[in-house]
Amino acid sequence: MPPTTDVMKWARGGMLLLLCLGLVACPRPVRRPAPAPEVPTPPAPTQPAPVPGEAGAALYQIDPQASVLHIFVYRGGTFARLGHNHVMTSRSVNGRVWMRSQFPGSGFELSFPVADLIVDDPDARRAAGADFPPDIPDADKEGTRKNMLRKEVLDAETYPNVTVKSATVEGSLQAPKITARITIKGASHDVVAPTTIVMSGDRLTASGEFDILQTDFGITPFSVALGALEVQDRLHVRFSLEAAKQ
Repeated sequence: MPPTTDVMKWARGGMLLLLCLGLVACPRPVRRPAPAPEVPTPPAPTQPAPVPGEAGAALYQIDPQASVLHIFVYRGGTFARLGHNHVMTSRSVNGRVWMRSQFPGSGFELSFPVADLIVDDPDARRAAGADFPPDIPDADKEGTRKNMLRKEVLDAETYPNVTVKSATVEGSLQAPKITARITIKGASHDVVAPTTIVMSGDRLTASGEFDILQTDFGITPFSVALGALEVQDRLHVRFSLEAAKQ
């Protein structure tokens, strides 16, 4: 018996209802939103590494424009009269000093670039006395500079800076007893450095002089003609350093 029209309508409606129920019962999976990209936390600003012993001390920064260091180089050998004494001058000394009420707790660290050393500045030679006449030819100055910076001497390319740090500080502000640790070409050597310290307001001035030996730092003094003309092992250092309180 053929289905009636009402039965057919009911059947079609039932199928649609079942289809809708099926869609509701089995929904399509919903994608979760992608997580927001992590924003890296900016690094904390770096501070200069503290120097052992400087915490709680009065800090002074070296003023390069008011400071000067001279290194006096002397000729030697059988034909020394044919050579020249030389003055190497640094006006690029940087560093800091820390001062305590108990002076032995004080200290310093300094450095200067060897490539900035001035060879035979006329004013420096005149101030050095009769052993340093000012009339040095420019060609001789340039030759001295090249010899000074080459690998066998200061090796400026590999070791660009000379550093000087306090090894021991004893005595008092009025009568300091200072031993400096000097590092040249990666080799360090302690030297007693007689020093005069003057405090004036927020300024500190330290001056003095001492000798060093090149061979203490693994440097072979320059020589030619089997040593007939050479540079003496001993170098004389004279300094006047000024620093401002921070």
